[in-house]
Amino acid sequence: MRVLLLGANGYLGRYVADRLLADPAVQLTALGRGDEADVRFDLATGSPGALTRFLNAVHPGVVINCAGATRGGARDLARHNTVAVATVCESLRRSGCGARLVQVGCSSEYGPSQPGSSTAEDAVPRPGGPYGVSKLAATELVLGSGLDAIVLRVFSPVGPGTPAGSPLGRLAESMRRAMQSGDNELKLSGLGVQRDFVDVRDIARAVHAASLSAAQGAVNIGTGRAVRLRDAASLLARVAGFGGALHELDDPHLGSPPAYPYPDGCGTWQQADVRTARDRLGWRPRIGLEESLADIWMEAACRI
Repeated sequence: MRVLLLGANGYLGRYVADRLLADPAVQLTALGRGDEADVRFDLATGSPGALTRFLNAVHPGVVINCAGATRGGARDLARHNTVAVATVCESLRRSGCGARLVQVGCSSEYGPSQPGSSTAEDAVPRPGGPYGVSKLAATELVLGSGLDAIVLRVFSPVGPGTPAGSPLGRLAESMRRAMQSGDNELKLSGLGVQRDFVDVRDIARAVHAASLSAAQGAVNIGTGRAVRLRDAASLLARVAGFGGALHELDDPHLGSPPAYPYPDGCGTWQQADVRTARDRLGWRPRIGLEESLADIWMEAACRI
Protein backbone atom coordinates (compact mmCIF):
# COMPACT_ATOMS: atom_id res chain seq x y z
CA MET A 1 0.00 0.00 0.00
CA ARG A 2 1.41 3.37 -1.02
CA VAL A 3 0.88 6.02 1.65
CA LEU A 4 1.57 9.73 1.31
CA LEU A 5 2.12 11.33 4.71
CA LEU A 6 1.75 15.10 5.04
CA GLY A 7 3.37 16.70 8.07
CA ALA A 8 5.69 13.81 8.84
CA ASN A 9 8.09 16.01 10.84
CA GLY A 10 5.53 17.33 13.32
CA TYR A 11 4.84 16.03 16.80
CA LEU A 12 2.12 13.60 15.71
CA GLY A 13 3.52 13.03 12.23
CA ARG A 14 6.81 11.60 13.49
CA TYR A 15 5.04 8.84 15.39
CA VAL A 16 2.64 8.15 12.55
CA ALA A 17 5.65 7.77 10.25
CA ASP A 18 7.30 5.35 12.68
CA ARG A 19 4.12 3.29 12.90
CA LEU A 20 3.71 3.12 9.13
CA LEU A 21 7.37 2.25 8.55
CA ALA A 22 6.94 -0.70 10.91
CA ASP A 23 4.28 -2.11 8.55
CA PRO A 24 6.04 -4.08 5.78
CA ALA A 25 2.99 -3.66 3.55
CA VAL A 26 3.35 0.14 3.51
CA GLN A 27 5.43 2.11 1.01
CA LEU A 28 5.73 5.52 2.64
CA THR A 29 6.42 8.88 1.02
CA ALA A 30 6.69 11.94 3.27
CA LEU A 31 5.76 15.38 1.98
CA GLY A 32 6.46 18.52 3.97
CA ARG A 33 8.18 21.86 4.31
CA GLY A 34 11.37 20.59 5.96
CA ASP A 35 14.54 19.16 4.46
CA GLU A 36 13.78 15.78 6.06
CA ALA A 37 10.76 15.25 3.81
CA ASP A 38 11.05 13.06 0.74
CA VAL A 39 9.35 15.83 -1.21
CA ARG A 40 9.34 19.49 -0.16
CA PHE A 41 5.96 21.16 -0.54
CA ASP A 42 4.18 23.82 1.50
CA LEU A 43 0.47 23.02 1.62
CA ALA A 44 -0.38 26.53 2.80
CA THR A 45 1.14 28.22 -0.25
CA GLY A 46 1.44 25.47 -2.87
CA SER A 47 -1.09 25.20 -5.69
CA PRO A 48 -3.61 22.35 -6.03
CA GLY A 49 -2.32 21.82 -9.56
CA ALA A 50 1.23 21.13 -8.41
CA LEU A 51 0.03 18.73 -5.72
CA THR A 52 -2.28 17.01 -8.23
CA ARG A 53 0.67 16.34 -10.54
CA PHE A 54 2.58 14.81 -7.67
CA LEU A 55 -0.39 12.64 -6.66
CA ASN A 56 -0.72 11.38 -10.21
CA ALA A 57 2.98 10.53 -10.27
CA VAL A 58 3.07 8.72 -6.91
CA HIS A 59 -0.48 7.31 -7.08
CA PRO A 60 -0.93 6.68 -3.33
CA GLY A 61 -3.75 4.54 -2.01
CA VAL A 62 -3.94 6.59 1.20
CA VAL A 63 -3.12 10.21 2.00
CA ILE A 64 -2.65 11.03 5.70
CA ASN A 65 -2.64 14.67 6.73
CA CYS A 66 -0.89 15.41 10.03
CA ALA A 67 0.21 18.88 8.89
CA GLY A 68 -0.99 22.07 10.50
CA ALA A 69 -0.26 24.77 13.06
CA THR A 70 -1.28 24.98 16.72
CA ARG A 71 -0.03 28.50 17.40
CA GLY A 72 -0.26 31.87 15.73
CA GLY A 73 -2.87 34.43 14.86
CA ALA A 74 -6.18 33.66 13.22
CA ARG A 75 -4.81 34.36 9.74
CA ASP A 76 -1.85 31.99 10.11
CA LEU A 77 -4.01 29.28 11.66
CA ALA A 78 -6.52 29.56 8.83
CA ARG A 79 -3.75 29.38 6.23
CA HIS A 80 -2.03 26.33 7.71
CA ASN A 81 -5.08 24.45 8.99
CA THR A 82 -7.87 25.35 6.57
CA VAL A 83 -6.42 26.59 3.29
CA ALA A 84 -3.90 23.75 3.32
CA VAL A 85 -6.68 21.17 3.72
CA ALA A 86 -8.66 22.82 0.91
CA THR A 87 -5.58 22.33 -1.29
CA VAL A 88 -5.38 18.65 -0.33
CA CYS A 89 -9.07 18.03 -1.02
CA GLU A 90 -9.05 19.84 -4.34
CA SER A 91 -5.91 18.00 -5.44
CA LEU A 92 -7.42 14.64 -4.56
CA ARG A 93 -10.58 15.50 -6.48
CA ARG A 94 -8.54 16.45 -9.56
CA SER A 95 -6.24 13.46 -9.29
CA GLY A 96 -7.07 10.08 -10.70
CA CYS A 97 -5.40 8.22 -7.83
CA GLY A 98 -8.65 7.67 -5.87
CA ALA A 99 -6.76 7.79 -2.58
CA ARG A 100 -8.44 7.56 0.80
CA LEU A 101 -7.88 10.66 2.98
CA VAL A 102 -7.17 10.40 6.70
CA GLN A 103 -7.34 13.88 8.22
CA VAL A 104 -6.04 14.44 11.76
CA GLY A 105 -8.45 16.82 13.48
CA CYS A 106 -8.66 17.78 17.14
CA SER A 107 -10.98 18.04 20.11
CA SER A 108 -10.73 21.84 20.04
CA GLU A 109 -13.31 21.67 17.25
CA TYR A 110 -15.91 20.80 19.90
CA GLY A 111 -15.09 23.61 22.30
CA PRO A 112 -16.03 23.53 26.01
CA SER A 113 -18.06 20.61 27.37
CA GLN A 114 -20.34 20.18 30.34
CA PRO A 115 -18.29 18.87 33.30
CA GLY A 116 -18.88 15.16 33.75
CA SER A 117 -20.03 14.60 30.18
CA SER A 118 -18.44 12.61 27.37
CA THR A 119 -18.36 14.27 23.97
CA ALA A 120 -19.57 12.09 21.10
CA GLU A 121 -19.09 12.71 17.41
CA ASP A 122 -22.65 13.98 16.99
CA ALA A 123 -22.09 16.86 19.44
CA VAL A 124 -22.64 20.30 17.93
CA PRO A 125 -19.16 21.86 17.55
CA ARG A 126 -18.70 25.22 19.27
CA PRO A 127 -14.96 25.96 19.13
CA GLY A 128 -13.81 28.50 21.69
CA GLY A 129 -10.93 30.03 19.77
CA PRO A 130 -9.33 30.57 16.35
CA TYR A 131 -7.41 27.29 16.46
CA GLY A 132 -10.57 25.24 16.93
CA VAL A 133 -12.37 27.29 14.29
CA SER A 134 -9.61 26.66 11.75
CA LYS A 135 -9.61 22.92 12.46
CA LEU A 136 -13.39 22.67 12.34
CA ALA A 137 -13.41 24.43 8.96
CA ALA A 138 -10.89 21.84 7.74
CA THR A 139 -13.08 19.00 8.97
CA GLU A 140 -16.11 20.45 7.19
CA LEU A 141 -14.08 20.71 3.97
CA VAL A 142 -13.01 17.06 4.24
CA LEU A 143 -16.43 15.67 5.12
CA GLY A 144 -18.10 17.72 2.40
CA SER A 145 -15.55 16.88 -0.27
CA GLY A 146 -17.18 13.69 -1.55
CA LEU A 147 -13.86 11.88 -1.05
CA ASP A 148 -13.33 8.56 0.71
CA ALA A 149 -12.34 10.31 3.94
CA ILE A 150 -12.20 10.05 7.71
CA VAL A 151 -11.38 12.71 10.30
CA LEU A 152 -9.81 11.63 13.58
CA ARG A 153 -10.66 14.15 16.27
CA VAL A 154 -7.70 13.70 18.59
CA PHE A 155 -8.08 14.78 22.21
CA SER A 156 -5.06 15.92 24.29
CA PRO A 157 -1.87 14.27 22.99
CA VAL A 158 0.80 13.33 25.51
CA GLY A 159 3.95 11.22 25.60
CA PRO A 160 7.54 11.45 24.38
CA GLY A 161 8.20 14.62 22.43
CA THR A 162 5.37 16.51 24.13
CA PRO A 163 5.84 20.20 23.23
CA ALA A 164 7.24 22.32 26.04
CA GLY A 165 4.35 24.75 25.61
CA SER A 166 1.68 22.15 26.36
CA PRO A 167 0.25 21.84 29.90
CA LEU A 168 2.14 18.64 30.74
CA GLY A 169 5.25 19.88 28.95
CA ARG A 170 5.22 22.99 31.14
CA LEU A 171 4.71 20.86 34.24
CA ALA A 172 7.72 18.71 33.42
CA GLU A 173 9.89 21.74 32.71
CA SER A 174 8.86 23.45 35.96
CA MET A 175 9.65 20.30 37.91
CA ARG A 176 13.00 19.93 36.16
CA ARG A 177 13.98 23.48 37.09
CA ALA A 178 12.90 22.96 40.70
CA MET A 179 14.94 19.77 41.05
CA GLN A 180 17.94 21.31 39.32
CA SER A 181 17.95 24.28 41.68
CA GLY A 182 17.23 22.14 44.76
CA ASP A 183 13.85 23.73 45.50
CA ASN A 184 11.67 21.68 47.83
CA GLU A 185 8.43 23.22 46.66
CA LEU A 186 6.83 23.87 43.33
CA LYS A 187 4.23 26.59 42.80
CA LEU A 188 1.82 25.89 39.97
CA SER A 189 -1.37 27.44 38.70
CA GLY A 190 -4.31 26.26 36.68
CA LEU A 191 -4.38 22.69 37.92
CA GLY A 192 -8.16 22.42 38.07
CA VAL A 193 -8.59 21.89 34.33
CA GLN A 194 -9.46 18.34 33.22
CA ARG A 195 -8.48 16.82 29.89
CA ASP A 196 -8.62 13.46 28.14
CA PHE A 197 -4.91 12.71 27.67
CA VAL A 198 -4.09 10.12 24.99
CA ASP A 199 -0.59 8.88 24.22
CA VAL A 200 0.90 9.95 20.91
CA ARG A 201 1.84 6.34 20.09
CA ASP A 202 -1.77 5.27 20.56
CA ILE A 203 -2.78 8.13 18.25
CA ALA A 204 -0.36 6.77 15.64
CA ARG A 205 -2.00 3.35 15.96
CA ALA A 206 -5.39 4.95 15.41
CA VAL A 207 -4.17 6.71 12.25
CA HIS A 208 -2.79 3.42 10.95
CA ALA A 209 -6.08 1.67 11.70
CA ALA A 210 -8.03 4.44 9.97
CA SER A 211 -5.88 4.11 6.86
CA LEU A 212 -6.82 0.43 6.62
CA SER A 213 -10.48 0.93 7.51
CA ALA A 214 -13.47 1.74 5.34
CA ALA A 215 -14.96 3.95 8.06
CA GLN A 216 -15.86 7.50 7.12
CA GLY A 217 -16.93 10.63 8.97
CA ALA A 218 -15.55 11.94 12.26
CA VAL A 219 -14.13 9.59 14.90
CA ASN A 220 -12.93 10.60 18.38
CA ILE A 221 -9.51 9.43 19.54
CA GLY A 222 -9.08 9.61 23.31
CA THR A 223 -9.14 7.42 26.40
CA GLY A 224 -12.69 8.17 27.53
CA ARG A 225 -11.39 9.44 30.88
CA ALA A 226 -10.74 13.03 31.89
CA VAL A 227 -7.82 13.60 34.27
CA ARG A 228 -7.39 16.68 36.42
CA LEU A 229 -4.10 18.43 35.75
CA ARG A 230 -3.52 18.50 39.51
CA ASP A 231 -3.60 14.68 39.57
CA ALA A 232 -1.29 14.51 36.55
CA ALA A 233 1.15 16.81 38.38
CA SER A 234 1.14 14.53 41.44
CA LEU A 235 1.71 11.50 39.21
CA LEU A 236 4.57 13.25 37.43
CA ALA A 237 6.15 14.14 40.78
CA ARG A 238 6.06 10.48 41.79
CA VAL A 239 7.52 9.37 38.46
CA ALA A 240 10.27 12.01 38.71
CA GLY A 241 11.06 11.28 42.33
CA PHE A 242 10.26 14.86 43.31
CA GLY A 243 9.77 14.79 47.07
CA GLY A 244 8.88 18.44 47.49
CA ALA A 245 5.50 20.03 47.98
CA LEU A 246 3.18 21.05 45.16
CA HIS A 247 1.46 24.35 45.91
CA GLU A 248 -1.37 25.59 43.76
CA LEU A 249 -1.54 29.31 43.12
CA ASP A 250 -4.85 31.13 42.91
CA ASP A 251 -5.53 33.35 39.95
CA PRO A 252 -6.56 36.72 41.46
CA HIS A 253 -8.41 37.70 38.31
CA LEU A 254 -10.38 34.55 37.71
CA GLY A 255 -11.04 33.32 41.23
CA SER A 256 -10.39 30.05 43.02
CA PRO A 257 -9.78 27.31 42.09
CA PRO A 258 -7.32 28.91 39.68
CA ALA A 259 -8.33 29.02 36.06
CA TYR A 260 -6.02 27.55 33.45
CA PRO A 261 -5.61 29.85 30.43
CA TYR A 262 -7.28 27.60 27.88
CA PRO A 263 -5.35 28.06 24.61
CA ASP A 264 -7.29 25.13 23.15
CA GLY A 265 -10.58 26.95 23.76
CA CYS A 266 -12.01 23.95 25.61
CA GLY A 267 -12.76 25.39 29.04
CA THR A 268 -12.29 23.39 32.21
CA TRP A 269 -13.43 19.97 31.00
CA GLN A 270 -13.13 17.63 28.03
CA GLN A 271 -13.66 13.90 27.84
CA ALA A 272 -14.10 11.80 24.71
CA ASP A 273 -16.78 9.28 23.97
CA VAL A 274 -14.58 6.70 22.23
CA ARG A 275 -17.13 4.04 21.33
CA THR A 276 -17.00 4.84 17.62
CA ALA A 277 -13.24 4.28 17.48
CA ARG A 278 -13.70 0.95 19.22
CA ASP A 279 -16.60 -0.20 17.05
CA ARG A 280 -15.52 1.10 13.63
CA LEU A 281 -11.71 1.04 13.83
CA GLY A 282 -11.17 -1.76 16.34
CA TRP A 283 -8.98 0.68 18.27
CA ARG A 284 -8.50 1.11 22.00
CA PRO A 285 -5.82 3.05 23.88
CA ARG A 286 -3.06 0.87 25.32
CA ILE A 287 -0.63 3.23 27.02
CA GLY A 288 -1.56 4.63 30.42
CA LEU A 289 -0.88 8.17 31.60
CA GLU A 290 1.83 7.06 34.01
CA GLU A 291 3.88 5.57 31.16
CA SER A 292 3.33 8.69 29.05
CA LEU A 293 4.49 10.91 31.92
CA ALA A 294 7.52 8.72 32.56
CA ASP A 295 8.59 9.23 28.96
CA ILE A 296 8.02 12.99 29.20
CA TRP A 297 10.10 13.06 32.37
CA MET A 298 12.90 11.00 30.84
CA GLU A 299 13.33 13.69 28.19
CA ALA A 300 13.13 16.51 30.74
CA ALA A 301 15.61 14.77 33.08
CA CYS A 302 18.20 14.63 30.31
CA ARG A 303 18.36 18.42 30.54
CA ILE A 304 19.24 18.40 34.27
